[in-house]
Amino acid sequence: MYAEERQQAIAELVRSKGRASVSALAERFEVTSETVRRDLASLERAGHLQRVHGGAVRPGLVQIVDEQGIGEREASHADQKVAIGRAAMRFLPPDGGSLALDAGTTTYQAALNIPTDRRLSVVTSSLPLATLLAEHPSATLHLVGGRVRSLTQAAVGADTVSRLRQFRSTVAFIGTNGVSEGLGLSTPDPDEAAVKSALVRSAQRVIVLADSSKMNREDFAGFADLDDVDVLITDAGIDPTFSAVLSARGIEVVSA
Repeated sequence: MYAEERQQAIAELVRSKGRASVSALAERFEVTSETVRRDLASLERAGHLQRVHGGAVRPGLVQIVDEQGIGEREASHADQKVAIGRAAMRFLPPDGGSLALDAGTTTYQAALNIPTDRRLSVVTSSLPLATLLAEHPSATLHLVGGRVRSLTQAAVGADTVSRLRQFRSTVAFIGTNGVSEGLGLSTPDPDEAAVKSALVRSAQRVIVLADSSKMNREDFAGFADLDDVDVLITDAGIDPTFSAVLSARGIEVVSA
């Protein structure tokens, strides 16, 4: 196969599948990894794909943007986040259960709706969530410390992750910046991703709270596979085709 034919086949494969790894392409076309990387560089210059670590994705699938602070995120899709937070109450642990709360403006909306008579043990690394739930009359709050990121006001780092591994929660409410079939759940910052991953692993049931703008997109750092997710609560703006993909993966998709 000539180089032009191989590159055309690679471009078509990435376009149809959404992503491809260097190792898989090298095996498929029986060439070296270095040859594949040169092909990907050429195809990226021509606008046929976007190179990422270890391979390539369809153009525009990975969105590299400046990470927003809490104020900006609160104002973005605010009505949808309020509705998602209310809908999350259906999935609260029973009285006496435990809840892991990820940092984020949508999980904050969920925390606002926790009934005052629901006895829960709550673990979080988020300062805003801890401040809110410290006033909850029936919640036992466990605030996990670490280095606090000013942008998200959440603790991150090895100490935070190590501490979270000591908990086992009935349910986790998880926020995310991206949901995709290829990468699963993703977020811009690797340190935040490590904390989110620890929260996911600590829970018996994982409930993802994310508005439809996060659907079918990827961010820099993946932290959980779709197989880790039990329920996704989003809004009516989710693409029906993508919703069907998630349902086929065993995820209960709830439109708030």
